[in-house]
Amino acid sequence: MAKMHTRTRGKSGSKRPPHATIPDWVSQTPEEIEQKIIDLAKQGLSSAMIGTVLRDTYGIPSSKLIIKEKITEVMKREGVYPQFPEDFRYLVSRALALRRHLDAHPKDLHSKYGLQKIESKIRRLQKYYQREGVIPMTFRYNPKTAATIVR
Repeated sequence: MAKMHTRTRGKSGSKRPPHATIPDWVSQTPEEIEQKIIDLAKQGLSSAMIGTVLRDTYGIPSSKLIIKEKITEVMKREGVYPQFPEDFRYLVSRALALRRHLDAHPKDLHSKYGLQKIESKIRRLQKYYQREGVIPMTFRYNPKTAATIVR
C-alpha cells in the first residue's frame, strides 16, 4: 500500500549490521553512557541527536547494545524526556515554519497544500499518542499555540 501523501511505496534504507557482542573499541561502561545520555538530554538534545553525538563524538555505535535500553527509555526513567514525543514536535516545528512562510507569501498555494498535509499528519499522530496515553486526552493541536509544543 502506498503512503498517504506520496506516490511511492517507501524506500528501503541501509540496515545496521547485526551485533551480538559489544565492539572492542568501546571503553565506556553502561553507567557512563547513561550519564552522558542524561547530560545531553538536559542540554535539550532530542533522542536522535543524542544517538548521533554518542556515535560521532564518543565512538559508541549502538547505545542499546551496551546499556540494554533505548535512549528514550533512559530519558523517561530519569525524568528528562520532553512532554511531547520527538516526531510530534518535529511535525509541529515544520508546520510553524510553513505558517511563517505563508505569512510572507500568502499566494503560495503549493505551500498551503503542504501545510494542510502536515497538519493532517499532526492530527493523526495526536490521536495515536492520545490512545497510547503519551499525550493527555484533553490536548488539542492549535496552530496559534503550537509554539509552546516545540520549546
